Amino acid sequence: MARTGTGSAVNSGDKQVMTTPLPTYDSHPLWQDYQGFFPEGLRCTPASTPREEYWKWRGLDVHLDRLEVPAAPLKVIVLHGAGAYGRVMAPAAVIAQRYGYETVSPDLPGYGLTRVARREMTYPLWIDCVVDLVAAERARDDRPIVLFGVSLGGLLAYQVAARTQVEGLVATTLADPRERNVRRGFARHALLGSAGLWLLEKLAPITDGLPLPMSLMSRMHMISNKPALSALVKSDRLGGGSWVPARFLRTLMTTAPAIEPEDFTSCPVLLAHPGMDRMTDIALSRRFFERLAAPKRMVVLEGASHMPTEHPGVDQLEAAVTAFLRELPTSRVIFDVDGGAAQARDSSDRDRAGRRR
Repeated sequence: MARTGTGSAVNSGDKQVMTTPLPTYDSHPLWQDYQGFFPEGLRCTPASTPREEYWKWRGLDVHLDRLEVPAAPLKVIVLHGAGAYGRVMAPAAVIAQRYGYETVSPDLPGYGLTRVARREMTYPLWIDCVVDLVAAERARDDRPIVLFGVSLGGLLAYQVAARTQVEGLVATTLADPRERNVRRGFARHALLGSAGLWLLEKLAPITDGLPLPMSLMSRMHMISNKPALSALVKSDRLGGGSWVPARFLRTLMTTAPAIEPEDFTSCPVLLAHPGMDRMTDIALSRRFFERLAAPKRMVVLEGASHMPTEHPGVDQLEAAVTAFLRELPTSRVIFDVDGGAAQARDSSDRDRAGRRR
């Protein structure tokens, strides 16, 4: 059940007690500072700013940004990584809305406005959260669902697709953190990705609860090739400037997918990797991509950094993602001459009706 971020009255004996209002981005406006770094066509406007909801899950209030398109033939769940949160993913929602697709962008536990106790924050919790969000969205309506993961969200999207049915998977990076080179590449210093992780594993009962700053543990200073944008990410306590328990990093680096890529045939995959990514070496994503057994396509985004905001990379990302969505058997969208969505229709309804006959 989704609800807006407002307080509510609950009965306590003979008295009514107001619950604490859930936070909204009206009271956390730092996300607006990102807008100037995005190309003009990807910025939020009054018509394209997502609506905020909260989804009650396992006792947590999970913040959702939803940009509704009632006639959309499918729905895209946009997943952030360790340097962002749902509202920073708004450019993906803006693009999707332009072409007639609906989006849902969660703040994963411990990030954005979704609070979680430090002892409960693990990477498997993120996977479980999105698996159950897919189920909740399917219960809400029967539209097909595509996962779009940015940065670490790409791996998360894969982990989720390996456990539940989705119609497609889009990722900007896709690397296996169980590999030594990936760990070393993720860490701000190579030693952290080798000896540091070894210590986290061996001393887990002691170190799991230790709070660690993501900006010092990872290459957050390389998330963008625009120094001012990287500095903003590092300073944002809701995203790249957050502190996470060592348990989260340990489980991130060690959690195996439900299906290894050599056996993954669940849905088509698009890897759109930034061509000037200094945070995740494109070779690491390519290695994982080549292992995939599913139908797949890889596009290199020219001139784009890990958080892609540069031309022509963002234009190539838009073109690749919209082409990928159009080609899915569950979705057919007719475009006008300006490239906007003139009409959307859901062929999956007809497919399902045909199968029932």
